Amino acid sequence: MSLAQPLAELLEAADRPLEDARAMPPGVYTNPEFLSHEIETIFSKEWICVGRSSRLAKTGDYLTYDLAGQPVVVLRGKDGQLRAFSNVCLHRMSTLVEGCGNKRVLVCPYHAWTYDLDGRLRGAPFMTQTTGFCKENYALPPIRCEEWLGWIYITLDKDRPGVAAALGPLEKLIAPYEMENYVECFRETHVWDTNWKVLAENFMESYHLPVCHAATVGGHSRLEEMECPPGLEAFNYHWITKEASLPMGNAHPDNRRLEGRWRKTTALITLYPSHLITLTPGYFWYLSLHPKGTGQVSIVFGGGLSPEFMADPRAEEYVATLKGLLDEVNAEDRGCTEKVFRGLSADAARAGHLSYLERPIHDFMRYIAERTGGYRRAFAVAAE
Repeated sequence: MSLAQPLAELLEAADRPLEDARAMPPGVYTNPEFLSHEIETIFSKEWICVGRSSRLAKTGDYLTYDLAGQPVVVLRGKDGQLRAFSNVCLHRMSTLVEGCGNKRVLVCPYHAWTYDLDGRLRGAPFMTQTTGFCKENYALPPIRCEEWLGWIYITLDKDRPGVAAALGPLEKLIAPYEMENYVECFRETHVWDTNWKVLAENFMESYHLPVCHAATVGGHSRLEEMECPPGLEAFNYHWITKEASLPMGNAHPDNRRLEGRWRKTTALITLYPSHLITLTPGYFWYLSLHPKGTGQVSIVFGGGLSPEFMADPRAEEYVATLKGLLDEVNAEDRGCTEKVFRGLSADAARAGHLSYLERPIHDFMRYIAERTGGYRRAFAVAAE
């Protein structure tokens, strides 16, 4: 199947009103040419979240990320600033570092070319007899890097507007939570056997909670009280009231920011294209997704507590409880989303109608259609 067919089917689906909306057609998930087009038009252009800035608190702390085929290293410089660089040596093009950790300098594992934390070449053994070589002419290419409410974003697009400009409306919506002060307590990377959009859609709707998560959080979610406002250009979101399945699911007694029902309200946020946040009064968790082919997705997974719970004498117990629950939730989501990908890969797969509880998926579909096919989205209703 060429790119033309799934793109045409996507544009037709995106043009349906919410009241008659259907899911995205199977080819949008399974077609390799469509994925290549997504890499070009979405992941090579958009701001992509790589984690929390608190993870890189000390000079030399770093993490790595592969963005649209470009290996990237994000680090804390000697001046305290966050920076991102190409994670490729300028000699014979080996990657420099892997995973995350702390380095005084970046040393290539192939020939020991060494770079300072500002990207400049510091040393290159046995190069003095190469007449055309001057180490002052070598510096790792910078990658744009910005921080927003404690999150680190990178982009390969040199001209893209800053993160805050696009997410200003979201910042106002969630201001009472003061998400920027939440503390990340764990961060992991995973690979699941599903399409990145299947997992993104799973995260942005709560319709599946009573069934997929019956053994964990499903019984604590009130779908009848869920609110799904229209999404905006850079994000969609919904609110759900929960009887906390964890002690920190509701606001801590010392929390003076949230009042009334907001002390029990969870915000589920999708920052396009692939940063997914569950923000509760007491804790948060997130996924950041990047495709690894049509049938695999690379996942950054993390979570942590609000300041009040971090200051509580039982903080370590709360972190362990949260991590244990989220590991179970992830196992449930993995089972569901991998089944979806196997199903939509079948010849008989057909996209069905969406529930009104899946409005964020409808918004997400139109975002994908805009980025990949020039669909024109409209935002007549402001966020509330």
